[in-house]
Amino acid sequence: MSPAADQPVTPPGDRRCRSSPFVRPARDAADLLAVALTLAWIGLVLLAASVPVPDGGEPARQLVLGGATWGVLVVLLRRETPLVRVQTLVVVVLATCVEYTFSPLLQAYTYRIGTVPLFVPPGHGLVYVAALTLGRSALVGRWRAPLVTSTVLAGGAWAVAGLLGLGGRHDVLGAFWFVCLLGFLAWGPNRTLYVGAFVVVSYLELAGTALGIWAWAPRDPVLHVIGQGNPPSGAAGGYGWFDLWALLLAPWLLAGWRSVRRPQDANALSTASCSSPFVATAPAPNGPSSPSSEVKRPPASTTTGTSAAMS
Repeated sequence: MSPAADQPVTPPGDRRCRSSPFVRPARDAADLLAVALTLAWIGLVLLAASVPVPDGGEPARQLVLGGATWGVLVVLLRRETPLVRVQTLVVVVLATCVEYTFSPLLQAYTYRIGTVPLFVPPGHGLVYVAALTLGRSALVGRWRAPLVTSTVLAGGAWAVAGLLGLGGRHDVLGAFWFVCLLGFLAWGPNRTLYVGAFVVVSYLELAGTALGIWAWAPRDPVLHVIGQGNPPSGAAGGYGWFDLWALLLAPWLLAGWRSVRRPQDANALSTASCSSPFVATAPAPNGPSSPSSEVKRPPASTTTGTSAAMS
């Protein structure tokens, strides 16, 4: 028996089987490499943003880090499907609106530079793509059950520690977000995506607050009674809501975009066909040929004795 006999056979029209890790081992290795490089880039950007710069140098640094992060996101999205690209853009738009609402306006958390850094909007796209890529990898899929259990245990221990104030704050917000994470792990469309989100978002929040890029306020900015950790323990639960809205909105946006482009494609095709040069062709020579179908002739008795037409 050949080694390929143990692997599942992919029907030509079955799209669900095309994402199987057994069918695309090279893609799975590329996914893990992309996740590693994304995490390394996030750490590099945070380190670069934490280094003091001379007076007047912050705008230039923001432009460089923001532009480079957008470039990395574009490169990562080139290897994704159109639906994933639209989902990522939905996450970027929603997360950016949340950033400017809860940071400069409400000040639930504040950035060191006083406003949202330029690398943050594309950074949300990187976090989403990294979580999605890690969640669909064969490695995570193979250990799905223990990884989900480990996520629940680690997140639960962090949330309980925050509620008890072991980190110096009573982190009620983190416990609420952890409950959201439990809901997405239980009823979400893709459990492994939320496992990836827990890893990537926790890494991002711990690194960003440790380096002083941003800091969370001790209390919520509206009621001033809900304690917040620095960072909140269940921050990955917030990304579950971004993913939910991306799953709901992206198919509609993609279908609308394709419906807008379809008439343009049709017009371009008709224009191209009409603009082709005219080629004169000679008619086919006359000659004897057989009829394409059987011709029924009337019996001879009906034509016998018929006179020819006279002018």
